[in-house]
This record gives sequence, C-alpha cells and structure tokens, in this order.
Amino acid sequence: MSNTLLCGVGGQGTVLASKLIAFAAMEKGERVRTSETIGMSQRGGCVVSHVRAGEKVDSPMLPKGSADVIIAFEPAEAVRNIAYLKKGGTVIVNKKAVKPVTASLTGSDYDGTEALEYLKANIEHLTVIDGDDICEKCGSSKVLNIALLAAAAKSGAFGMTVDELKNAISKRIPEKFHEINFKAVELA
Repeated sequence: MSNTLLCGVGGQGTVLASKLIAFAAMEKGERVRTSETIGMSQRGGCVVSHVRAGEKVDSPMLPKGSADVIIAFEPAEAVRNIAYLKKGGTVIVNKKAVKPVTASLTGSDYDGTEALEYLKANIEHLTVIDGDDICEKCGSSKVLNIALLAAAAKSGAFGMTVDELKNAISKRIPEKFHEINFKAVELA
C-alpha cells in the first residue's frame, strides 16, 4: 500500500494533484481511497489531501506515522503535517512560503526559512524544489502541483512513476494544457 499526504494552501492545486495520484493508481488496478480537508481553502486556508492506494484499503485517512510521502506546497504546511510521515519517509516541499492570513493580520514576517531549516535538520529524505522557478520557465503558476508530483515520482519513494504521471496528465487534464504540464514534469 502507498500512503501519500498532500498539504498546501487553497488555490495551489492540491486537490487536482491528489486526483491525479488516485487516477494513476486506479490505472494500475489498485484500490484507492482519498479524503480532503479543505476548510476555508478558498480564502487561503489549509488544504490537506490523503491518498491511499493498494490491494486493500479500508480507510481514506492516513494514520499518523504512516505517510510514505508528504508533498507540501508550502514549508509551514510540511512542518504542520510532519506527524503523518513514517520513519524513513520522504518529504517533497516547495521552498516558497505562502504567508497565512493570521501572519498578515499580526504583522508576522513569516518567510518559510525556519520551516525549511527544521525540515533539513529533521528529514533524511527531503527534496526542496523551487516552484517559482519552474512556474516561471513554464509561463504559469498553475503547474506547481505537477512539478511537485514530478519531483515525488523522480524521488523513487512514490507510488507513481514519471511515465504514469504523464499518462494521468494526458487522460485527466484538457489537451490544451498538456504541453505546459509536460514541461513542468521535465523541469522538476
């Protein structure tokens, strides 16, 4: 069974990413269960998606300490959800911080640096991607989710290969967006 937790902020493409993972697993004949917690995501709130795939999956929710991979669209979200990571698990994180509404209201200077330092000091299998750079090279901020999925696939710790990701993109994303998404896969 593979257990993946995706976490980010509303509008970053977390839910679509979880659907692509689920689709790729179903294409391989695996059973899949997913669950999203989206709360106030439309207002910049936290989004967490659980994806479990395998021969037998009873529950969509990952128990703490069971995630093979955490795909974090933002550093603080990675730290906030780190209790879900299993020992020896992998974290894929975008280095750009998204300042939460509470930080904006209180005048906090959150920039993600402390969260990234914590991850680097505590996670053995960590990949930090520069999502902004990849999005800029692709010409769209909408490919961050694909870049993170590609980095996870390339890590080897994920239940999906790069080819399986490309297949999911081909079948689940409108054709007019294929080229830009395939470019994000290559750049990740």
